[in-house]
Amino acid sequence: MSYIEMKDISYKYPLAHDETLKNISYTFEKGKLYGIIGPNGGGKTTICNLIKGLIPSFYGGELTGEVYIDGKEIREWDSGTLASLVGYIFQNPFTQISGIKETVFEEIALGLENLGVKREEIISKVMDVSKRLKIEHLITKNPNRLSGGQRQRVAFAAIVAMDCDIFVIDEPTSQLDPKGTSDVFEIIHMLKEQGKTILLVEHKIDLIAEYADEILAINQGELVAKGNTKRVLADESLLMKGIGVPQIALLSHDMQRANKPFDRFAITKDEAKEQILKKDSEKICL
Repeated sequence: MSYIEMKDISYKYPLAHDETLKNISYTFEKGKLYGIIGPNGGGKTTICNLIKGLIPSFYGGELTGEVYIDGKEIREWDSGTLASLVGYIFQNPFTQISGIKETVFEEIALGLENLGVKREEIISKVMDVSKRLKIEHLITKNPNRLSGGQRQRVAFAAIVAMDCDIFVIDEPTSQLDPKGTSDVFEIIHMLKEQGKTILLVEHKIDLIAEYADEILAINQGELVAKGNTKRVLADESLLMKGIGVPQIALLSHDMQRANKPFDRFAITKDEAKEQILKKDSEKICL
């Protein structure tokens, strides 16, 4: 079922000479996780801003084409209503934190307060999301004194508490260590299991391969590849366009060139492990 639809979208920021997005069309289905990949400056964050409703209402500029969310064109949505539908996780957790609240509890509750949720319900939602995201121990801490990984969890909690149907997540692990990255993808997996629609911009392509249902590959404002994750990430030609592919996909290609192909093309570590163990068992049988 179509939930978000971009129809022939082109966009140019104010004072820019060139378009940041060029004739992009894509349909997003409800409940799927979409990985958005490509080199820096290619237009990934602009798509995030578009779905969030910040283009053209906040940034201005020239937008042509149409974006529909749940059947309604983006320019027809009331900003407050759209904010309750689309949750946005910024790339930098230090800019996501409001800076005006003295405790993590208050920070998580801020969005709910802005939506006019009743006090008792706010308390219940904040405590529930704190447990689900494993940050109960931070609830009385000052959010401005947390580490980057802790701030990112709090930023997620504030959006998750609002129970948005759509999550637009822009490079959430760019400033995190491996443990922080693992924690964030644990949350993303949880949201996916809840049936949320997720648009995820991420440079860590091996994680995109593991979690995404579909891929949009963007380069210089153009949609250069799209569709099923395995099909897109198996395409070595993406490397020529400055777009990374998983190391496991490169291994699968190497195995093919060595006339020792896997039975099924692998793009994740688990898939490769399964294929390698199968080959080993076949050797033993021989």
